[in-house]
Amino acid sequence: MADDSQSSLTKLFEPRVVALIGSSKLTEAVGMMNPRICDSIYYNLTKFFDGEVLKYDIGTDVEKLKETPVKADLAVIVLSAALANRAVEFCGKNGVKAAIVVPGGFKDNERSRLIETASENRIRVLGPNAIMGVINTKNGLNTTFERDLMPKRGGLSVLSQSGGVGAALVDWATYYGEGISKFIWLGDKADISEVELLGYLSEDEDTKVILMYLESVKDGQRFLRAARKATGKKPVVILKGGVSEEAKARALSHTAAISVGSDSIFRAAAKQNGVVIVESMEELFIAGEVLEKQPPMRGKRLFIVSNVGGPAVLAADATRQSGFKLARLSEEVAKRIESKYPGVEAINPLDIIADARADRYREILEDVLQEDEVDAVLVINMLKSCLILAEDTKVIAQVAKEYHGKPVVDCAPGGEDYDKIRGTLSGTNIPVFNAPEKAVFALKILSDYGEYLSRTDKKEL
Repeated sequence: MADDSQSSLTKLFEPRVVALIGSSKLTEAVGMMNPRICDSIYYNLTKFFDGEVLKYDIGTDVEKLKETPVKADLAVIVLSAALANRAVEFCGKNGVKAAIVVPGGFKDNERSRLIETASENRIRVLGPNAIMGVINTKNGLNTTFERDLMPKRGGLSVLSQSGGVGAALVDWATYYGEGISKFIWLGDKADISEVELLGYLSEDEDTKVILMYLESVKDGQRFLRAARKATGKKPVVILKGGVSEEAKARALSHTAAISVGSDSIFRAAAKQNGVVIVESMEELFIAGEVLEKQPPMRGKRLFIVSNVGGPAVLAADATRQSGFKLARLSEEVAKRIESKYPGVEAINPLDIIADARADRYREILEDVLQEDEVDAVLVINMLKSCLILAEDTKVIAQVAKEYHGKPVVDCAPGGEDYDKIRGTLSGTNIPVFNAPEKAVFALKILSDYGEYLSRTDKKEL
């Protein structure tokens, strides 16, 4: 049965044939039964998916599926509870291995019946209330209903129990050009759970970092075992919602989520098992980006190189508050820098002065990164009030590549400068942040994960 389950999860992400089952006749006053949702899902599937797409319009009679048996690997169902249950039954009897039930609003008895039907007919179900279902950028599988939405391909895989949070995260990824491997909207988790998907993604070669937004965990012990196994192979980051009593009530009403146990105990246990816990959607995105692009930090000694003074001071303050040490340069390297660049004082933070261009950044970064006492480097560069050009920052990625064992992150404080430098470094392994505190937070993520790997004698893959 375990093998069957794994095969079904594979069909959820790698089907050869997808069947879209909905109705142009049935609508809800409020809900996910609008025929335009089906039309938009079909549009995205036919535009992006490299397999075959079949569309079934049952009108008002789901029994029509008996007349035209569904022959597919994956079914995407946009029907009300009773009809969705029958559609799952027919699909299972015809050998369909997995189904995504898009609409929500299932009552407890309807959800229980769906689980029974799925089990009896050996078909796995994502949802109900899966909202936008699944994206797999490798094969173009896209069951979302926002037309033309497709992130670029990359190493981040995201599980979201909330449709809205998931939509915000995928919007963030597409806006900033961050690469996605797989995106899954969990919904009510009546059948397929976060535990199974965490296990699947931990073995997925295309997934480098796993990001999760959860409002509940079905089986805390199973989840922690799965998390511990996963974090030895790749980073796992969780944003947990439903912490306050008011939020728990809201979570229950919109995803049928029942939080299990103390949230503080869950968070502490998750951290012990290597999970990175964050407090906001922005932190989740920052953690995903830096963990995908940079190696774990194997120490606490940080060096700051900047072409401006004030932001470097703020970065130094954040460094101390985050538990880092400001690394010192060896006497030999300090003398070499000061003799070559009169007016530059070789201390940490190192202000290389506003007229620094690519050559100065290159030479100083090479000197700093080769120091044994430096575990990571934070580079700050501002365009306004300085002579550096956005294209000069490419040198940061070039030098960092030569010292790939030490993390390097970039900070371009502001808005317009940030957009220009982030655009210039797009496609490289250098993450760019718009405030010193965010850059230091990103390094803290790398440090915490590096500490976990060292503590458990595990090596990152």
